Amino acid sequence: MQPTLLILAAGMASRYGSMKQIQGFGPNNETIMDYSIYDAIRAGFGKVVFIIRKDFADQFKEIFEPKLKGKIAVDYVYQELTSYTEGYNIPETRVKPWGTAHAVLCAEQNIKEPFAVINADDFYGRDAFEKAASFLKNECSVQKYAIIGYDLSKTLSENGTVSRGVCEVDANQNLTSITERTKIYGEGNKIYYEDAIGKHEVPFHSSVSMNFWCFDDSVFELSKELFRAFLQAQGSEEKSEFFIPLVADSFIKQNKGVIKVVPTSAQWFGVTYKEDAPSVQKSIDDLIASGAYPKSLWNE
Repeated sequence: MQPTLLILAAGMASRYGSMKQIQGFGPNNETIMDYSIYDAIRAGFGKVVFIIRKDFADQFKEIFEPKLKGKIAVDYVYQELTSYTEGYNIPETRVKPWGTAHAVLCAEQNIKEPFAVINADDFYGRDAFEKAASFLKNECSVQKYAIIGYDLSKTLSENGTVSRGVCEVDANQNLTSITERTKIYGEGNKIYYEDAIGKHEVPFHSSVSMNFWCFDDSVFELSKELFRAFLQAQGSEEKSEFFIPLVADSFIKQNKGVIKVVPTSAQWFGVTYKEDAPSVQKSIDDLIASGAYPKSLWNE
């Protein structure tokens, strides 16, 4: 069975200030998502499911439908504030969606096979998709999920600090915890993060999460159960979010199974800040020049 790729594209892109998911960076206006889907097809994924907002669905489909027709099966899911709330009284001031794990949960009816989850605005690299496809086809099960682990030094921005989930692993390369570190930056040949206490060094080659997960579809049942508990505990908070690492952490702590950290040699890049756009453009140009991607992704 071919795995599915689930792309989280419903974010409001508040920090970037525009709908960065559909900004073109390639020679023919290809988006970062185009490169992810191209890599996924090469790696053997059989379907892509987009999680989007209903209010830009038409614009989104106009961009992607013509390109992907006949190349991969395509499906759409809308992340609605009321989805899976089961009659919970949502605060009137709540506008923000419930977070990444809720977005994944919204795709329950559309995915019945092992699947990977990625962000729309991150460039993950071919190696990462090949590693994910191999895991999903050969190892993924009810008791075994995975996360693609990036080398921290390959995930920084030159235009400001970043937040990264630093992975702790055991002797078998299974995840034991993810610690969210904010305000991470490089300084000379060292990497630091800052918190309320001060400045701390992070190992240069730490394994970090870029939100590239590999799940069996059994994750939906666990997510439903945890989302109910989340609403009771934090649903009244205006900006509380139900994140994928909360589900992963619960999966490990409840001894439901293991989450393998699969290392990738890929260089990450993305548009965390508006100022990142030119370097993303250059990175893609360089990859095309090296022969990693064709000049025109979809019209070869």
